Amino acid sequence: MRPTPRLSTSTARGRLRATPGLLAAAGFLAALLAPALAFASGGGDLAHIDLTTHWVGFASLGIFAVAYGLVMFEEQLHLKKSIPVIIAAGHIWLLVAAQYASAGEEFHHVAEKLIRHNLLEFGELFLFLLAAMTYINTMEERSVFEWLRAWLVGRGFSLRTVFWVTGGLAFVISPIADNLTTALLMGAVLASVGGGQLRFVALGCINIVVAANAGGAFSPFGDITTLMVWQKGLLEFSEFFALLLPSLVNWLVPAAILSFAIGDGKPSVDAGKVEIKDGGIIVIFLFLLTISMAVMFHSLLHLPPVIGMMTGLGILKAFGYIMQVRSARKGGAVESSNPFEAMSHEGAHSEEFDIFKRLEKAEWDTLMFFYGVIVCVGGLGTIGYLEVLSHAAYHELGNTWANVLVGVLSAIVDNIPVMFAVLTMNPPMGEFDWLLVTLTAGVGGSMLSIGSAAGVALMGQARGIYTFGVHLKWSWAIALGYAASIYVHFLVNG
Repeated sequence: MRPTPRLSTSTARGRLRATPGLLAAAGFLAALLAPALAFASGGGDLAHIDLTTHWVGFASLGIFAVAYGLVMFEEQLHLKKSIPVIIAAGHIWLLVAAQYASAGEEFHHVAEKLIRHNLLEFGELFLFLLAAMTYINTMEERSVFEWLRAWLVGRGFSLRTVFWVTGGLAFVISPIADNLTTALLMGAVLASVGGGQLRFVALGCINIVVAANAGGAFSPFGDITTLMVWQKGLLEFSEFFALLLPSLVNWLVPAAILSFAIGDGKPSVDAGKVEIKDGGIIVIFLFLLTISMAVMFHSLLHLPPVIGMMTGLGILKAFGYIMQVRSARKGGAVESSNPFEAMSHEGAHSEEFDIFKRLEKAEWDTLMFFYGVIVCVGGLGTIGYLEVLSHAAYHELGNTWANVLVGVLSAIVDNIPVMFAVLTMNPPMGEFDWLLVTLTAGVGGSMLSIGSAAGVALMGQARGIYTFGVHLKWSWAIALGYAASIYVHFLVNG
C-alpha cells in the first residue's frame, strides 16, 4: 500500500549531491524509521513534504543513481558528464513539483521557492567560475603557462628534481589557478621532460594529482569544494590557511615514498624559446587584483565574492579593449587615422586578445555539470534524504568520523557532490570541524585517480601511461598522507 505523504517543518536544504549508494541506504533507513508520512508545518521555515518513503522519493533516487553511473563512465562512453545530470535534475523536480501540486493549494508555490534557492546557489558559483576561467584562458593565450613549461624543461634538472619541482609548483599554483588547470599544466611539463620514460611520467602524474589537490585544499580558489564552503560563509578567507601545514604533509608523505622509485637520469629535450605575449604580465596582475577584490568585498563589505570576481572580469574586458585599440593603431591594417575603423577591418590580430573569445573557451560542460549536481541534490534534499543521511552520519558517528569518511567517499564518487551534500545537510559544527571536512574532501579524492577532476584530466592527457591501475598501486602511500594530514590538523588546529 502506498504511504500517505507527510509534511515536516524542516527547512529544505539543497546543494551538491551525495553518493547514490549512501542516499539509497538512507532511503531504506527512512522507510524503516518512518512507516507513514503525514502533513505538518510550522515556524518561519518553508514547510516541505517528507517523501523519503514515497514512490516519488525512490524513483528520484533511481534517476540520480543512473545519471551518476553514466557520469562515472564518462571516459568509456564518451558522453559529456553534464548531459545525464541535467536530464536527471529536470525529472527529479518534475516528480517533486507534481507531488507538491497535488498536496493542496497552500503548497502550490513551495517547490518553486525551494528550487529558486538552488538556482541562486548555482548562479553565484557559475559567475565566479566563469570569471576565473576567463582569466586562466587569457593567460594561456598570452603564453604565460607555455613560458613556464619551457623554462622548466630548459633548466637541465634531473628526473628526480623535475619530480619534486613539478609537484612543488602544483602545490603552489593550485591555490590560485585551481587544481584542474594546475594538473594539466604540470602534466604537459612532465610529458615534455619525460619523453619515452613511461614509469617516470606515470609516477610524476600521481605526484602532481596529489600535490594539486593538496594545494587546492587550503585556499578558497584552489578547489570547487573550498570555494563552496567560503561562499557559504562557514569559514573566513584567512581561516582556510590553517590547513596549509596539514595539506603540505598530505603531499610530502606520498611524494617522499614515490621519489625513491624515480631514477637519477636526466631528460634530453629541447625546450625551445617561448616569450610571454604583450599584455600577459598585466593580465597576471589583474587576476591577482581580482582575487583581492573578491576577498575584500566578502570580508569587509559582506558582499558575495562573485561581485568582486565579476568586477575584475569587467576590468579584464576593458584591458582587452585597450589592447585591441593599440593593436589596430600599430597594425596598419587599413589606411585610416581612426583606430575603431581599423579594428573593424583588422581581423585575426585584434581578435587574438578578444576577451569574449577566451570566455567562449570556458569549461562549459563542467559549469553545466555543476548546475545538474546542485539541482539534483536540491531535489533529493527537498524530498528529505539528506536529513536522514545527516542524522545517520553526524549524529550517530560523530563529526570527526563522519568528516573522515567524507574524504574516503570523495575518492570513489568525486568531492564536489559529496561536499555539496554536507553543505546541504549543514550539520552543527564549529570552525575546527568545518576545516576538517574541507581538508578531507579536498585531499581524499587523491586516493583514486577517478576521485578528482585533476586525476581524471591527467588520465586523459597521459592516456595509457597514467591509468587507474597505476595510481591504485600507490594508493596505500597516498592513504598514509591522508591519515597524516588529519593527524597534523588535530595537532596544529585542535
